[in-house]
Amino acid sequence: MLAHAGLLMRNLKMTLAYDGTEFCGWQEQPNQITVQGTVQTVLTEIDGAPVTAHGSGRTDAGVHALGQAASFNLSNPIPVENLSRAMNHLLPDAIRVLKVEEAAPDFHARRSAVAKTYEYRIWREDVCAPFLSRYVCPHPYPLDEDAMTEAASLFAGTHDFCSLAAAGGEEKQTTVRTIYSSQLHRDGGCLIYRVRGNGFLYRMVRNMVGTLLDVGRRNLKPDDVGRILASKERSEAGPTAPARGLFLVEVDY
Repeated sequence: MLAHAGLLMRNLKMTLAYDGTEFCGWQEQPNQITVQGTVQTVLTEIDGAPVTAHGSGRTDAGVHALGQAASFNLSNPIPVENLSRAMNHLLPDAIRVLKVEEAAPDFHARRSAVAKTYEYRIWREDVCAPFLSRYVCPHPYPLDEDAMTEAASLFAGTHDFCSLAAAGGEEKQTTVRTIYSSQLHRDGGCLIYRVRGNGFLYRMVRNMVGTLLDVGRRNLKPDDVGRILASKERSEAGPTAPARGLFLVEVDY
């Protein structure tokens, strides 16, 4: 479809879900298949001119999304419901547009976000079904889940999360973040960690989960969470949990 000359640019907000298994993360990269790059290719085809989709934040390779948000400008006057259908017709099955809506001119998916919710899923049964293994981290070995639950609650509050950030992030002035809720619970064979905060550092959630797993293995105690945060040393925290168990659940505005 060709862009419509003389029409004002529309600022649109899109909510989308994706299976991150086959993508090299959200952020566009040269010679790599990414979610952002794939979405932009489709939007450019629809608008007839290059379109940039700004995500609420980047997700790593293999990380999934149930409610990623993105904003973009479009000149095509196509109604938002038709735009959703057109995009889903052109996108691969691993990416689905859930909703497109008109946004205020100053809305930006990343800068306007006030909170994000992530969920990490740990499969605790002896056997993980093949159709489930892409979306959980299998861990059938002994874990002290009560200790993990206690440790998870200690991440809540405003802290400097430097010790839980990985090198290579795009952090600006500060590594201080506020975590509004941090909870671990069982749902059948799945141990689910759910965390909501005003922002997250590069690989922060996966490093939090790796630390919780070390607590569950009794390599760390729940009280060590405070010491780890105070140390500001990445080496004091647990390893980075695998990407496949992580979902970006929701972005609040």
